[in-house]
Amino acid sequence: MPSQPSPAPGTRAHNLSRILRVVHEDGARSRAALTEQTGLNRSTIADLVGELVRRGLVDERIPDVAGRVGRPSPVVSASARVVAIAVNPEVDAIEIAAVGLDRSILVRERLPNRDTPTPEAVAETIAGRVTAWRDGPLADVRIEAVGVAVPGLVRTSDGVVRNAPHLEWADVPLADLVRAATGTPTFVDNDATLGAIAEHRYGAGRGIDDIVYLNGGASGIGGGLIIQGRAVAGVGGYAGEFGQNRPRISADGDRRTGDGVLEAEVSRRLLLDAVGLDAVGPHAADDETLDAELSASTSDAVSEEITRQAHVLASALANAVNVLNPSLVVLGGFLATIADLRSEQIAADVGALAMSESVEGLEIRPADLGVDRLLIGAAELAFAGLLADPGERS
Repeated sequence: MPSQPSPAPGTRAHNLSRILRVVHEDGARSRAALTEQTGLNRSTIADLVGELVRRGLVDERIPDVAGRVGRPSPVVSASARVVAIAVNPEVDAIEIAAVGLDRSILVRERLPNRDTPTPEAVAETIAGRVTAWRDGPLADVRIEAVGVAVPGLVRTSDGVVRNAPHLEWADVPLADLVRAATGTPTFVDNDATLGAIAEHRYGAGRGIDDIVYLNGGASGIGGGLIIQGRAVAGVGGYAGEFGQNRPRISADGDRRTGDGVLEAEVSRRLLLDAVGLDAVGPHAADDETLDAELSASTSDAVSEEITRQAHVLASALANAVNVLNPSLVVLGGFLATIADLRSEQIAADVGALAMSESVEGLEIRPADLGVDRLLIGAAELAFAGLLADPGERS
């Protein structure tokens, strides 16, 4: 995610940003709680909240507290009527949602693809859904920006998708295409990077500052890194491509390719095939359907495939743990299902393969945000500028 310039500490703009970020990330807070959390005095908080209310970024209400003597402190919450359009284009479907500044999801659709979507088709789809929603659930909202989570390498400075191999996109100016189609500021980043940010702020990694995140989707496996509380993308924005690493596979029976990368060996499509679900087309299964089928299956062949993929996944995780020494590994998408079904096996394999010092205190968890993780991350991307300087952007 590209860094957003922030106002100088102590300035009015900086304090507006602090308050908006608190109620966006932590939820509704009373004025009294904001005073305590920020260290600002009550009159300053009242003045700043008043400005955010006038700008339509927060709502303020007096809580109804039965039996209370005296006037309770007003409660401040981020507005649900300021929204980001969050998009995750994949080979099997385009997922799109309108996410409020309070992190509520006002509307969401999953649109299966008959064929691999072109960048132009994705832009047209986004524009079409936004136009349709403006006559319904988005009739009285303000759209701040569009955030797009792409399964591929993204140059975040200008929103160019350098390479999304499964989508067959190369050097695509996706931000420009979507901006032209929608008339709305658009920002693009790697899907797993955005998933890592979402899980760090709101999910399994909340309160933890050193995280390796792996995302399993229809396009394969990507990764995101949180180091000392900050997303790390590398010099070109391409860090975290764990799916392109070659795992150590010692048992020939666990190998599906001659010398394949992780995403060829640990594959959503192989799991779909095992339970007889469609990978693409109008009946393509989503992650929830796949999870339900794998969890309910009594087939030995299905069980063996899950076990095989868990072994291979653990070898890749051990390498990541040795290199990065995180306190937490978070697994999203179909990897979360594998983590749920083979948690003890994965932990044992990682413990056996990684350096003992590197696994001290290590936790491996499935993503908490489930199917919302990438859309929440895309919305965070879209809201970044507003949160950094609400006085400038609103």
